[in-house]
Amino acid sequence: MDTQQILAALPHRYPFLMVDRVVERTAERIVAIKNVSINEPFFQGHFPGHPVMPGVLIVEALAQAGALLACQGTHYDPEKHVVYFMSIDKAKFRKPVRPGDQLLLEATVLRGGGKIWKLRGEAKVQGEIVAEAEFLATMADR
Repeated sequence: MDTQQILAALPHRYPFLMVDRVVERTAERIVAIKNVSINEPFFQGHFPGHPVMPGVLIVEALAQAGALLACQGTHYDPEKHVVYFMSIDKAKFRKPVRPGDQLLLEATVLRGGGKIWKLRGEAKVQGEIVAEAEFLATMADR
């Protein structure tokens, strides 16, 4: 999926769209990319002189990738439906993410197919896990 296809599926927009491209998507797994730029607005305050991507935004990027996975193969219509983040479990942050890094976002289905999906996500930089979590999402009418 390219940027235009992502924008068609997700309601998020700048500065909160956290997925730049989807490089792989099957019924059970998605792999997406988030290019982390020094121009990200959160770097102004997190932290001046020592920019680090907030962990909560890394998890949000994983959740957005998971939403793109959940939208596939269902009756999801972005004009009529929205995917909401419901919960997060087992979140771990292992290494800081800095400007210039490319986050590889991998999400796999633990339980899905209906209105509620359980996914496991890993965010990696250069093959090393920087963050991971399990999360729930639901599809709802707008």
